[in-house]
Amino acid sequence: MLRLFGLVALVWSLGFAAFMLTLPHPLEHNTTDAIVVPTGGPGRIDRGIALLQAHQAKRMLVTGVAPGVRPIDLARTYRTSPKLFACCIDLGAEAVDTRSNAEETANWVRQHGYRTVRLVTSDWHLPRARMELTAALGRDVLVLGDGVPSDPRIGTLVNEYNKLILRRIALWTGVGA
Repeated sequence: MLRLFGLVALVWSLGFAAFMLTLPHPLEHNTTDAIVVPTGGPGRIDRGIALLQAHQAKRMLVTGVAPGVRPIDLARTYRTSPKLFACCIDLGAEAVDTRSNAEETANWVRQHGYRTVRLVTSDWHLPRARMELTAALGRDVLVLGDGVPSDPRIGTLVNEYNKLILRRIALWTGVGA
């Protein structure tokens, strides 16, 4: 039993090291149909707006927006033209976590008929968010990850890595998927 525990601890440690060493970076020079930005971390919405302004996509969804937040509120906060929000940025207020972000996004992507999506989120959050979104969309839509650089605490990384493992197992086994 002790050997099994040691083996599990070793595999977890090596996986965690790989997770930390391979945190995704910003994606350069890739135009997609859409940009999706889950709320919750600094720099995410700024990055999405900059990409939209650089014509890297036609439209953007900010998923997980608090109820009552209006496009004009975000336009002011991010010092962006309200016209950009009016024409090209949708706010989704149904999601409360990464899994529901993926579901909300999948509905939005299908509604618009998009085939390629750039997912913009914190570098440490991107592996799980991309896995969830890919699972929700299926194989018909290409999801590219765009990691916003961050400086997370070790506890945040451990927590996120554990969530990634548990959700991957759940998706593989179909339990809670």
